[in-house]
Amino acid sequence: MRIGLLLAESRGGIGQHVASLVPRFLNAGHEVVVCAPPGTAEHFDFGGATVVAQAPALRGVDVVHAHGYRAGMTALRDRSRLRPLVVTWHNAVIAPGPRGLVMRLGQRLVARGADLTLGASSDLVDLAKSLGARQARLAPVAAPAIPQVRTPTADVRASLGLSDQPLILTVGRLAPQKDYPTLLSVAASVRESNPDVVFAVVGDGPLRDNLQARIDAENLPVRLLGHRNDVADLLGAADVFLLTSHWEARALVIQEALQVGVPVVATAVGGVPELVDDSAVLAFPGDADGLADGVRAVLAEPETANAMRTRGRELASRWPDEDAVAKNLLDIYAGLVATTA
Repeated sequence: MRIGLLLAESRGGIGQHVASLVPRFLNAGHEVVVCAPPGTAEHFDFGGATVVAQAPALRGVDVVHAHGYRAGMTALRDRSRLRPLVVTWHNAVIAPGPRGLVMRLGQRLVARGADLTLGASSDLVDLAKSLGARQARLAPVAAPAIPQVRTPTADVRASLGLSDQPLILTVGRLAPQKDYPTLLSVAASVRESNPDVVFAVVGDGPLRDNLQARIDAENLPVRLLGHRNDVADLLGAADVFLLTSHWEARALVIQEALQVGVPVVATAVGGVPELVDDSAVLAFPGDADGLADGVRAVLAEPETANAMRTRGRELASRWPDEDAVAKNLLDIYAGLVATTA
């Protein structure tokens, strides 16, 4: 097959996912054309794929797979020549006001225009069906195999100026979806019972200055570490992984945490509950007290923490890996091409 992969601007998980598919499709004997904005094409390694910047260059491929609503809208503009069309929904629309209204209208158009809609989590599949998708099914995105922890825990902690203080780790872009104001409130609450606790946040983004201002004003035990290349080592040194997002699909950072064996405390949003099953402590979004109670429970109960580590690793061992995800997509493409020929 000649496969077209279409992206909008991306610097995160969507682009990373597509970059993982390209070599697997090529190794299976298929030709791959990736359509992406110049910045995205420069940021990711799409290997031996042909890389183009405009969607009309995908005309003539056997199947087009658009990743995300914006990419789906781009494909719909040339719908008569870009089909069969698969669109994966990776994210929910949480933007308020007119912008959110426009985005939700785009969702509806993409749901009805695609031959097949794939959802990264079950709630996205249900939403696509409610908006009129012709076909919709679950297609989880696998987390890349996380590198082995290479640096001893003591050395990682020492590099942060820590010894045996509790370390709570969060990884994610400093953006509204992640609800970092709630994280700061959790930190303030946990400090009352664990005065030596340290919260470390890996990632950068537009909210950094605002967050740092509140951290300084309230003297919170939170460190913004910025971009790091040693996330596996940091996870290996952490006592708890905390996620406070308003919404996530199958959050890749939670997948990484469970692979390493870090107890997870997170918000019960999107695809998180089905991802973690009974291996994590969950609370409602925005519930700083509930999340803080979860963190305190893990820190105070070593047996509970150890059970969570074991259960998380067991769960992660059963997830489809990147090879399985790529094979599943190739089977989907072949079936779609056969039925729309």
